[in-house]
Amino acid sequence: MASTRDIRRRIKSVKNTRQITKAMELVAASKMKKAQQAALASRAYSRLMADMLAALASRVDASHHPFLVQREVKTRGILLITTDKGLCGPLNGNLFKLVSEIKTPAKFIVIGRKGAQFLGRTKRDLVADFQVNDRFSFNDVKVIAEFMVKQYLEGVIDTIEVIYPRFKNTLVQEPIVRPVLPLSSLKEFIENVQADTGTVRVPHADDREILFEPSASQVLEALLPYYVNRHIFQLVLSAKASEQSSRMVAMKTAKDNATKILGDLTLEYNKARQAAITQEILEIAAASFSA
Repeated sequence: MASTRDIRRRIKSVKNTRQITKAMELVAASKMKKAQQAALASRAYSRLMADMLAALASRVDASHHPFLVQREVKTRGILLITTDKGLCGPLNGNLFKLVSEIKTPAKFIVIGRKGAQFLGRTKRDLVADFQVNDRFSFNDVKVIAEFMVKQYLEGVIDTIEVIYPRFKNTLVQEPIVRPVLPLSSLKEFIENVQADTGTVRVPHADDREILFEPSASQVLEALLPYYVNRHIFQLVLSAKASEQSSRMVAMKTAKDNATKILGDLTLEYNKARQAAITQEILEIAAASFSA
């Protein structure tokens, strides 16, 4: 049995660990609430965009738009969204498993330090590394989206895909590969937006008379890139909500485990202390009998 001094040292260490994990849990809970509110608040805007695009799509022939032209996929373009810090459970590990399953040629753009480190270790083709803090805006993500769209239009990459942790609820974050470009149809894009916003709508014919200036095709040409940027922004919001949720759950689990270990160590300390007292009593009693 360990000495009482060693057990006291371990108890102090576990108490310090529990205090740290509890503080990190509270910080993550506060950030999680803000991230979830931002992700949920943005969904209404994304749903409205999908409705606007649906009304426009039925009035134009978009088959020649560069976002809708199908071509041979020689090099995939993948945006990997990870975290800058650890201590968020299996969140990053699940994303890395999806990356490891990719055997075809691919170029990676990454958000998050952990993703950049993983791609560097595995010697994958990392094109660009972006940092997005907890208080990011649409303009921060717009730079990343426009960079990928430019690579796509120039033929450097033949697809735009996003690997990210999809936020479902506080306890569930689903690692997923979300295709963005090319679109097989505007209908597919609308369905993807609705899937990410948790909305399923029954399609209906829009027979309203709508006047587009200068023309419906030119309006589509201007709006579709913006909608793609906004779609990627929504995915980053979901990833940030997943990060804070996963970190809060991980820190709560660590705190609970520290509490359990502390209870076991306290019991062990009491037993060791009682054994030491009993041993001292026996030694005193033996000394008195021998005298």
